[in-house]
Amino acid sequence: MSNYRVVIGLEIHLQLATRTKVFCGCSNEFGGEPNTHSCPVCLGMPGVLPVFNRQVLEYALRLARALSSNVSERCRFVRKNYFYPDLPKGYQISQFHECLAYGGAVEIDVAGTTKRIHLDRIQIEEDAGKSLHSEDSHMEDTLVDVNRCGTPLLEIISKPTPGSPDCVYDPSVYLNSPDEAITYWVKLRQLTRYLGISECNMEEGNMRADANISIWDEARGSFGTKTEIKNLNSFKFAHRALTQEIARHIEILSGGGKVKQETMLYDSATDTVAPMRSKEEAHDYRYFPEPDLVPVVITEELLAQVRKNVPELPDERRKRFVSQFGLTRDAADLLSAERALADYFEGVVKSGSEPRTAANWVMGDVLRETNARKVDVSIFPVSPARLAELIALVASGTINQNVAKDVFAVMVDSGKQASQIVEERGLAQISDESALEGVVAEVMGRFPGEVQRFRAGEVKLMGFFVGQVMKATKGRANPALVNDLVRKYLS
Repeated sequence: MSNYRVVIGLEIHLQLATRTKVFCGCSNEFGGEPNTHSCPVCLGMPGVLPVFNRQVLEYALRLARALSSNVSERCRFVRKNYFYPDLPKGYQISQFHECLAYGGAVEIDVAGTTKRIHLDRIQIEEDAGKSLHSEDSHMEDTLVDVNRCGTPLLEIISKPTPGSPDCVYDPSVYLNSPDEAITYWVKLRQLTRYLGISECNMEEGNMRADANISIWDEARGSFGTKTEIKNLNSFKFAHRALTQEIARHIEILSGGGKVKQETMLYDSATDTVAPMRSKEEAHDYRYFPEPDLVPVVITEELLAQVRKNVPELPDERRKRFVSQFGLTRDAADLLSAERALADYFEGVVKSGSEPRTAANWVMGDVLRETNARKVDVSIFPVSPARLAELIALVASGTINQNVAKDVFAVMVDSGKQASQIVEERGLAQISDESALEGVVAEVMGRFPGEVQRFRAGEVKLMGFFVGQVMKATKGRANPALVNDLVRKYLS
């Protein structure tokens, strides 16, 4: 392994969350009965004309802006020709020489340092259908569902494509391990969700990847032949597939052999990577200009409009959470990971809560409940303003922290405000010293033996006495005052 270095190129296929498809008015919604979200345009019937969806262009430009890519003044579509059952037209409308955008980078964290993974290009294309293979061992039928035909995709291609003539081994800017590849993919998923352009649901095929692998031989100063693993749709399985294919390359090269240029598939059931077909080259697809679509001209006015729709991105938000709110790096990482969660946290702060207290509630109680209920924080029954009200009741001494936890649970189940629950259930904190003195005396009278042991030096019983007073007051006593009164009594 000492003479071999790995370079991985990822082609991420991102399904955009538009209402309709890229070249027709069919629904882009996931699911539905097979072959119900389709029309003559999806199927490429004679005489039909595709019409480009403007929202697809705006979403694509939003991503290009976020990745600091160079947007082309003009891009155009081509027909990528190949024959497969799930492609009824016999070609896929895509881009080739004149793509939407070139360059840009995704920043990832590698061992505590920032690494910029360079991009080759971003291009728009339509998706193919889906082949459904029979699970009946006695049948060999393959059915085709064309609902996905025409779904808008962005293809985000990292640079370089391993094994290409301009590819040199530069570990500072390219993906050099399965860990880095998955980190890059996760970061890109986070970014696209922040931008609101894709749901990125892996189980629904919203985000898939093809991975190119090649090995740099330091002794020879050259790359070996590349292979490509198709249709990876899970971080876990992608890591396994990459690890296995890299090991296979090195084993072949170490034995003096030569890697064949092939397209591979990963089988999660058997945890193996196996050849699918020989790898196609660009000329195999016989690209030619799409005759039914005019070139797309991207104006400065459109770019200015798109810039207004690009939100504060996760890296910038994380840094601001640290500098503005005094959060730790770990807390800022967690709270800025998803846009909805970051918005919720900032909503609590804007409603008047102290930032670090708000962060503790959101990272603790709120996330625990949303995870348990499997709901997005954007539709969580306790709004940021209502959580801020609960926090304010604790800060003012109206209720203590323990009671606040119980009130929060009731808020989640009932949707009621904290103040209403406190009033209805008589949960206001007892801070009257004379009233609590009587409770303390009553508790001490029930445990004379423990009082004697404390006075003999068993100071750990302090917590026991405080707990008994809190129990006697059903958790409503002011804990700080209880501690003072217990200590005063015992001394």
